[in-house]
Amino acid sequence: MTAQEADGVRTAVPRRPGRGQLPVVGVVAVGGGLGALARHAAAQGWPTAQGGFPWTTFWVNVVGCAVIGVFLVLVTEVMTAHRLVRPFFGTGVLGGFTTFSTYAVDLQRLFDAGHPRTALAYLAATPLAALTAVWLAATATRRVLLRRPR
Repeated sequence: MTAQEADGVRTAVPRRPGRGQLPVVGVVAVGGGLGALARHAAAQGWPTAQGGFPWTTFWVNVVGCAVIGVFLVLVTEVMTAHRLVRPFFGTGVLGGFTTFSTYAVDLQRLFDAGHPRTALAYLAATPLAALTAVWLAATATRRVLLRRPR
């Protein structure tokens, strides 16, 4: 590299990694804790019988996904939100509330307990219902909130 080329190269001052992300990490952590507490309360309030269809986990995931559908329409199409709202509520609270890791554990337990039909029904029903919930909630939210007078 020539001296003339070197003069044209912009050098950035190295920043400490993660320093600007600390507030984001903090709100995700707090939100995740709150969401996980809500999920735990649901599991304690409506326990699943041994070998039975895990209805509580199923409905937590479906309801959480529906709320995600409403929330994302609100913060991306309807209003301007503070930069920490999406990580706090979307990633933190709803990420902690919905529990696809428990979904995987429930599947394994059902298979191990000799309930393959229940496991396969759960395997298919959960993602189908969750994706449908996101789509329906987002569509309904758009229709209600973004309706334009004619």
